[in-house]
Amino acid sequence: MQRPVAALCWALAGAALLALRSPAQQPAGGQPGVRVTPLDRVAAVVGTKPILWSEVIEEINSKRAQGLPMPQDSAGATALALATVNELVDQEVLVNVATQYKADVTDDEVARDVEQRFNQIRQRFASEAEFRDALKREGFSSPEEFRRRMRDQAKRYRLQQLGVDSLRAHGRLSAPVQITEAEVTEAFNRSRETLPRRPASVSFRQIVIAPRPNQAARDSARTKAESLRVEIEKGADFAVVAKRESMDPGSRELGGDLGWHRRGGDLVLEFERWLFALPPGQLSPVFETTFGFHIVRVDRVQPAEVKGRHILIMPRIDSADAARARARADSVLELWKAGTSYDSLVARYHDPAELKSLLDGIPIDSLPDSYKAAIEGVAPQGWTRPFEIPDPRTGQPKIGILQITDRSEGGEYTVSDLKDRIRQQLVQEKQMRRAIDQLRREQYVKILFNEQFLRPTM
Repeated sequence: MQRPVAALCWALAGAALLALRSPAQQPAGGQPGVRVTPLDRVAAVVGTKPILWSEVIEEINSKRAQGLPMPQDSAGATALALATVNELVDQEVLVNVATQYKADVTDDEVARDVEQRFNQIRQRFASEAEFRDALKREGFSSPEEFRRRMRDQAKRYRLQQLGVDSLRAHGRLSAPVQITEAEVTEAFNRSRETLPRRPASVSFRQIVIAPRPNQAARDSARTKAESLRVEIEKGADFAVVAKRESMDPGSRELGGDLGWHRRGGDLVLEFERWLFALPPGQLSPVFETTFGFHIVRVDRVQPAEVKGRHILIMPRIDSADAARARARADSVLELWKAGTSYDSLVARYHDPAELKSLLDGIPIDSLPDSYKAAIEGVAPQGWTRPFEIPDPRTGQPKIGILQITDRSEGGEYTVSDLKDRIRQQLVQEKQMRRAIDQLRREQYVKILFNEQFLRPTM
């Protein structure tokens, strides 16, 4: 579908850098773009921040590298350049909003993503020499300069996100907007030729039953967590202890770093309660969730978000626990088939770490192998037999039961297939556009770009 206005306003910083290619990947003969004289000029001003013409060219070249056709006449070049100037103005307006609400981004907060992107780009080249040559062609004197540029752009992108979060938290993205059927149809028609074929899909609701540790295993895990909390209280570094002891594979190597989280996200309720209740620097007591026993510390607070760390100690799950889970799943399936309400079964038996349903449909090819095998031959409104879902965290499988609510064969998308999604996207676009237009009136914005910037040639 067409890119939302919001995406245009905070287009991923570093896209031009991510488009860096090895000589073997460079298109033969190149592709026409905007050519300018070497002299840099100011294309716009937002507050006290100038937007340079070189920044506009970099953004246009980023779009070209991502496949956007370049205009072949002066009118088209002017329109593209002006649109790009306005996108960069919108981005700077959002950065100013984040600054206004005292938001900040440190190097550490973007380091992991920057390093991953840097390594992805480096791997496109056969040798270090080839990589350095490509960097020089793009104007970078060294890999470290390239990395610094990526880091600076990632921080600005993060600030733009925080600007949007601040607008949302202060109710500036909630004004109602009207979307007509004609607008939905028009948006669909603009994108229909680029849409892939609709894959075969399935909708379902599920109950996933996790093996429960016995009391002795829980007591042992709690004792271990309590001892680690005492160690940290006595002065041990939280990150060092997390790297040594935490059993959460997603955060252990990062010293327990969880990144930024908002309320109502993907955290279990008890964990979210402690994360948002603690002041920065204070340890939580040891508390239990379905994952195990946790110690949490909040590092930083931003509008509507908290950044924290945790240590997870999981009780040991053994084969006897897994066998009890299988027996429990057989009983749950019989109750479900006999008419017991799904909601009551979920409340009593379902693992809250797992999704309860996928009612909008999911491509069958994207399902894990265990799910594909379980749903084979099951008609809508039918149930699968209990099946194992591998859980590498514990080494013992969870047990899943699915009720198929709908199945759909592959084919071409229609406007009715995507209507709700398109409408939601258009609402977000209009709300964001309205908010940014108002901010541009509140802040000092001056567009200096004109056709003279494009001369002498295209």
